[in-house]
Amino acid sequence: MNMDFKRKLTIPAALKQLYPVTAQMEVTFEERDRELKAILSGQDDRIVLIVGPCSADREDSVMDYVNRLRELQERVKERIMLIPRVYTNKPRTTGAGYKGMLHQPNPDAAPDMLGGLIAIRELHMRVLRETGFTAADEMLYPENYKYLDDVLAYVAVGARSVENQQHRLTSSGISVPVGMKNPTSGDISVMMNSINAAQHSHTFIYRGWEATSTGNPYAHAILRGYTNKHGDSRPNYHYEDLIFLHECYEKSGLQNPAAIIDANHANSGKDPFQQGRIIKEVLQSRAYNPGVHSLVKGFMVESYLEDGSQKIGCGVYGKSITDPCLGWDKTERLILDMAEMV
Repeated sequence: MNMDFKRKLTIPAALKQLYPVTAQMEVTFEERDRELKAILSGQDDRIVLIVGPCSADREDSVMDYVNRLRELQERVKERIMLIPRVYTNKPRTTGAGYKGMLHQPNPDAAPDMLGGLIAIRELHMRVLRETGFTAADEMLYPENYKYLDDVLAYVAVGARSVENQQHRLTSSGISVPVGMKNPTSGDISVMMNSINAAQHSHTFIYRGWEATSTGNPYAHAILRGYTNKHGDSRPNYHYEDLIFLHECYEKSGLQNPAAIIDANHANSGKDPFQQGRIIKEVLQSRAYNPGVHSLVKGFMVESYLEDGSQKIGCGVYGKSITDPCLGWDKTERLILDMAEMV
């Protein structure tokens, strides 16, 4: 093989011993898990909002953001459950671009996978310990879920991973809710097949073990828009799209029908300032149609301390180094507006 093997990283047990979950943190984790599952199953009529930076690039600015979110949660807790988006690894199918804190705990330095594993565990632990939030992260590498399985509230399977068998099988063995995004092609049947697979039991190889999963009844849909054959962004959050997905669920027999609307990515054409408009349209559709109301359980928003994005090395505190984000002031206003509409 044309690879240089530097060191073997077999450290999940040691990492958890180094950064252990306390008894109080376990209680918080379980309470948050019950709360989210009640929303997704329709027992709780609040909505969930998964909100935060495109990529968690710096521990200090991410914690600053999450602490602000904690204060805001108290103001909207009767209407909205907030889940910080703490995405520590980013899909990069070409050689270019920042791959996330897992790869580069310091964005300005060379990759350090061991340092990255320690950094992402420490960050998620700080979020839970200091704010009482359990966060969301993307499952880019299924075998790495073991490093964070005791602290994450929510797992997202991305548009480029949703067709992958290992992602589907691993999702079937995860105890917390898993959101399956529609693929970049926009094929809803692919997403529905992925949810179906995740809700069933499987036997497969995981981290060198023969594993048997029990199925995840809280696997559900995330609509994030798609790209046509010309590379143009196309939305799938409009009223007719939601009706179609509701009908797909009715035919499927799947448990806990639910959809999260990703207001950025192809739905907004990666224009973060469109996210508020998109959410308000979906909330109006939700208010108009009981089927849509029962289906749409929440939203995803890409947001950071500062509007927009910057190149790595520019050094603006709290500004995204990947996709552009909505700044804090606009985010706060959006969340308060959402609480009034729900």
